[in-house]
Amino acid sequence: MRVDKDVRLTQIGIDRIIRLSWLKKTAQYALAGSQVHESKVALQDEIKDSFQYDNQIVRGSLDKTITILTKTWFIVPNHLIPLRNDGLKLISNLPAVYHTPVHWGMLMAVYPFWGATATQVGRLLKIQPSVTASQVQRRLREQYGERETVSRSAQRAMRSYVDWKVLSETETKGVYTSGDIINVDEPHLVSWLIEAFLHSKSNGSANIHGLIKNPSLFPFRIKPTSAGLLMSVSPRLECMRHGLDEDLVMLRK
Repeated sequence: MRVDKDVRLTQIGIDRIIRLSWLKKTAQYALAGSQVHESKVALQDEIKDSFQYDNQIVRGSLDKTITILTKTWFIVPNHLIPLRNDGLKLISNLPAVYHTPVHWGMLMAVYPFWGATATQVGRLLKIQPSVTASQVQRRLREQYGERETVSRSAQRAMRSYVDWKVLSETETKGVYTSGDIINVDEPHLVSWLIEAFLHSKSNGSANIHGLIKNPSLFPFRIKPTSAGLLMSVSPRLECMRHGLDEDLVMLRK
């Protein structure tokens, strides 16, 4: 499956609420060796009750959601297959507490809009105690253009963050505060999450120190790492010294 990286980075793609439990089910089907078609059928049966309105299944919304789920863990672009495979290994081998950053990273790599929305949320939460949906939507429209789908997709991404418990609702509609913070200190997970982040960016490189604290990863407290450790853990990353004391990490060509 060939996907132009630049096109993927400018598209929205993800315009549904994506519950963490649904991604977990999808990954489990992938780990079990299920085929895409049978996984879609199973997912439809398991999550259809969340798409009922007046006792009727809202088929279009259900189908779009399942498409996003399977594109995250099954039908990924060719250049993301190694990342996907290692992500599934992490889910299989690491305790459940570490699974949320894996799902976050994979979703961000496949759908960069997920990370773009998180970036705006994270930036605002660094300078103020709460964030409003309208603030995030306005900033994303500046980036993606004045399209109604931008505001709608941003709202659904933020609703997803609430479901993941990394963002909390307040009594005021459309106003959110910080949620759970998850420690990410396992070396292979740190390296994998950094790689996922780089796939969501156009230049595929970043300053290591700045990346660890990047606002798109606001739900996570990532353990500081070194260039040497990253390269020893992941063959798909390379590092170079920039200036006197700055290390850049990038995707290996």
